[in-house]
This record gives sequence, structure tokens and C-alpha cells, in this order.
Amino acid sequence: MIELATDEERVLTMFSELGFTGEALLRDHIRGRDGELRDLIVLAHHALESAEAIGLVGVADDLPDHPHPSAHVPKENDDEPLDLFRLDGRVAVVTGASSGLGVGFARALASAGADVVLAARRTDKLADTARLVEDVGRRALPVACDVADPDACTAVADAAMAEFGRVDVLVNNAGVATAVPALRENPDEFRRVVDVNLNGTYWMAQAAARVMEPGSSIINIASVLGLTSVLMPQAAYSASKAAVVGLTRDLAQQWGARRGIRVNALAPGYFSSEMTDEFEDGVLEKFVLPRTVLGRLGAEGELDPALLFLASDASTYVTGVTLPVDGGMLTN
Repeated sequence: MIELATDEERVLTMFSELGFTGEALLRDHIRGRDGELRDLIVLAHHALESAEAIGLVGVADDLPDHPHPSAHVPKENDDEPLDLFRLDGRVAVVTGASSGLGVGFARALASAGADVVLAARRTDKLADTARLVEDVGRRALPVACDVADPDACTAVADAAMAEFGRVDVLVNNAGVATAVPALRENPDEFRRVVDVNLNGTYWMAQAAARVMEPGSSIINIASVLGLTSVLMPQAAYSASKAAVVGLTRDLAQQWGARRGIRVNALAPGYFSSEMTDEFEDGVLEKFVLPRTVLGRLGAEGELDPALLFLASDASTYVTGVTLPVDGGMLTN
């Protein structure tokens, strides 16, 4: 078999660069309900690539003759195009599900057939969202979670697996915003925005990807402010959302062929929500509406079709993209 004795540390370093360390190497690749053989083949091929990359020879002699693992290829079907947007039998996790866009996302996913895990810090408000999910005949599981805490994100994924046995869709929606002039924003304010919007997105994506099967989908909620700017002072928010766009591209590249997980982002423009309610009177009319081709804020439900597109089999050949839903702000 493969002789690695003198280069063990170098091989382990190579695995670390691929994103695996220690026990996680086996746990991440062998874990699954019906994918043990696939995951072992993936592991073997990464071992081969890593060993060859550091100049070891003869390592492929005992490797099984399997093709290099590739992205999940959906089964051919005769479904009508609109049927591809259905999520029957699937389980979705929505963070920030206690208010604003998260409530609408949870309701839309349930309407498409998914059971929904509802995660938020304000668990008292999750009961209302749960009722909306149950009203369309789906199951809801409220879970307390501050996405800035990696352990809390892992607990959400564990709760989903314990209750439903699967996670097919993650909507990374939890977020906070500030509108503070750059010379007045203190470090704690800036760090809090980045910790929730960027770090929280990463921790939750990690937790979900560890239990997802090929064909799953992660949707990160970025913002049009990650792609452009308005005249309002939102350095922390804009920086965090631009980082989410970059994170989306990188995770799509890492998890596409190797895990069969698609990772995309939505970039909403300005929608009526708790976040926009916090702006001072006249701010939106002065700074936002003049930049919006359609001349108005987004309305409830106008993000849902784009979300269902990215969550469902309607987008099986789409990954790494950021889809703006912004009323034309990026064109103006």
C-alpha cells in the first residue's frame, strides 16, 4: 500500500489545506445515510492528489479504478419546468427566521413542500413563524441560535438531523446592520456586524455542509450593498456583505465537485423590513429610491421566487453566483 512514513506530517498538512483536520477527516467523509462508498472514494482520491502533489511515487498502484468524484448530477426526469421548483420531502434551515425576510423565506419554502427548521436568537417570535409553516401543512422546528457562536450553529444542524434526518437547504439569512459614519463607528459596533453577517454565515454553512447530501443547496443572503454603494454611511454592513459574496464563490468551488453542494447568494435591494424601519424618516426617499429604477422598495414576497429557484432543482447547474433582486439599483 501507500508508504507515507517519512512524509506523514506533509501529507497531513496537505489535507489541512483541503479543509480536513484530525478526526474531521473521517467524520466528514464517511458520515452519511447512504453515501459511504462515495465518500471513501472521495477520500482515496484526495489522498492520491495530496501524495502526488508532494512528490511521492507509486501511490496509485492499489487505488481502486474509479473516476474522479464530480458534482452531483441530477437524475433525468420528465417534470414540467414549474415542478422543478417544488421541495417536497426536503428539509430547509432558515436563520434569522423570527422576523423580516426570514419569515417570508420560511413560509415560501414550506409552501413549496419543505419542512423548515427555524433558527433565531429571539425564540419567542419563532412561534409565529412556525404557525405560518404549519398552516400550509408542513412541519416546523424552532431552535434558538446566535449564528456568531459556531457551537450554536452545530446545534441547529444536529437538531435538524435528530428531528428530520436530513438537511437539504440552508438559507443563511441572519444579519444585522448599522448606519454610522466611519469616523464615529466604534470597534465593537463594527465587529458585531462582521461577526453575525460574515462569520455567522460561515459557521452555519460549515455546520450544514457536514450533514448535507449531494444535491443540497446553500443560499447566503448578501446584499446589493455588497456590490455597490449608496450615500448612506454603512461601512460595516457593506464590507460584511461584500465578504459574503466572496465567501459564496469560494465555498461553491470547494464543495461543488467534492460534495455536490451548490452555494449561491441572493443580493436583495431595499425591502420593507425591521431593518429598513430603523432608518430615520426621509433617508430612504433621499438616498435609496433615486437609485432604484423601479422607484420603490421591494415588497413582501418579491424575493421568494428567486430563493426557490436557488433552493430547488430548477437551479441544479447554478453555483457560485450572486443573484441581485434590487429593483434595478445596479443599473442606475
